[in-house]
Amino acid sequence: MRALTLAAVAATVAALLNGGPALAAPVLKAEVTQTSVWDSGYGANVTITNSGDTATSSWTLEFDLPSGTTITSSWSSVRTSTGQHHKFTNASFNGTIKPGATAKFGFNAAGGSLPVNCTINGASCGGGTTPPTDTQPPTVPTGLRATGVTSSSVSLSWTASTDNVDVTGYEVLQGSAVTTVTGTSATVTGLSPATAYQFSVRAKDAAGNTSAASAPVSATTSPGGGGGDTVDVSTPAQLQAALAAATPGQTIKLAAGTYHGSFLANGRAGTASQPITLSGPRDAVIINDGPSGDPPDCPAPTAGWDSGYGLWIFNSPHWNLTGFTVRESKKGIVLDNSHHTTIDSVSVHHVDEEAVHFRRSSADSVIRNSVITDTGLVQPGYGEGVYLGSANSNWACHGNTGGIDRSDRIQVLGNKIGPNIAAEPIDVKEGTYDGVIRGNTFDGQGITGENSADSWVDVKGIGYLIEDNTGTFRSPGTFANGYETHNTSTTPSLPNGCGNTWRNNRSDLGGVGQYAVNITSVSKCTAMPNVVYASNTVTGAVKGLTNAPVTP
Repeated sequence: MRALTLAAVAATVAALLNGGPALAAPVLKAEVTQTSVWDSGYGANVTITNSGDTATSSWTLEFDLPSGTTITSSWSSVRTSTGQHHKFTNASFNGTIKPGATAKFGFNAAGGSLPVNCTINGASCGGGTTPPTDTQPPTVPTGLRATGVTSSSVSLSWTASTDNVDVTGYEVLQGSAVTTVTGTSATVTGLSPATAYQFSVRAKDAAGNTSAASAPVSATTSPGGGGGDTVDVSTPAQLQAALAAATPGQTIKLAAGTYHGSFLANGRAGTASQPITLSGPRDAVIINDGPSGDPPDCPAPTAGWDSGYGLWIFNSPHWNLTGFTVRESKKGIVLDNSHHTTIDSVSVHHVDEEAVHFRRSSADSVIRNSVITDTGLVQPGYGEGVYLGSANSNWACHGNTGGIDRSDRIQVLGNKIGPNIAAEPIDVKEGTYDGVIRGNTFDGQGITGENSADSWVDVKGIGYLIEDNTGTFRSPGTFANGYETHNTSTTPSLPNGCGNTWRNNRSDLGGVGQYAVNITSVSKCTAMPNVVYASNTVTGAVKGLTNAPVTP
């Protein structure tokens, strides 16, 4: 962290009352702390300190930025920008600065130049310091775990490191091999079947500092034959039969073509070392023309009833779903009690309701590298892109873990979601914990506003990490904020909508959205506060980056 002292100004004003002595005046000092730095810009906090004898009721701070550097967002102040000149006046809550007290505001900048020609309450100020060289390495990554294996690859994920400036990437170590990634997940390929491997990971920052390696994790690739046989299918009947008879380690391979029908895997579990894989090219298209028949009180495979779901994985953990397309169905892909499922590079579009639903504690699952558009064609308020967990009103059906749908630790990585997602691109339901939403692209055009859907991501869950995403909004559509939290009341009582973290997200609100991150309640999350880092950026906001305090 580097600090740049812009002003230390004694703004002494003498006023005479009936010939009396001069009144004491505020003495103001402004300090800019550059809190984070990235390739294209930086974040900064400004602290104004009153070392005088009387309180100030308002303040105005102005400075210029050299050409090539602009302010992209600011908070806890009212900003007026004209070209390269920027004027900040106090917000309603921080204009009064008592003697010895401080007021703060902050901003994000695109470009690397620091402020010049600073004034505070009209008095000139100047000066600066050269930032020190960054020699501090990131912290060691933690929580390294294997999230899936095939006969030739192992997928890994871990908890992000932190750094005094910024973590720029990770190196996955396996023997002498090094795989470099920018996020907190990786798939190591080119491995041998039925072989045990050991992996560790280390973090790097922009200055080239490298952390120590994490604790290692071991994983064994699947066998190449036997239970890992490939079943080739090219007709709807063949696909239905293969799903009904799937065994651990098996791969069901779809030929290109259109598959009309009801496609269900019920009680066909893979294992951690031998998951079941359903794969196909993008032009292998699954369509369910249902629903039909009399539905049960709670959704479950029932004779004579067609759910209308494009692909339904029920009581079937450890599946990999790869490459194919689901469209023109009531719902796209639904997972019920099917934990440790990986959805990779699928396309889901033009569905009546939600595209992908992790339900009934389908925890420790991943959806990555997938494309989702055009949902909610029949019920717009239920047209989510990715739906994590269940509303507490549905826990009577889907609350299979202590009465709660604990679809925990789901990772949503590198997907393109939108346009024409009628509800939220991602809806994180109450009672779910510790997921990761990283590296996604959200196109908010077409969000309908039905059923309170008016943001890219609605977070009612607990302890989610939301980072490195890019969101945009353009008309038509209904759009209130980029990301929102809500503190839904449940029985049992849970800290819903608390303990979540936003970092390095880029938001374009199209001149319509209020805040990039709207925290509904700070007071309800005092024990587990939501954290919004200054590394988040916003353009086109009506109000700014966030309505909550910003963390350096």
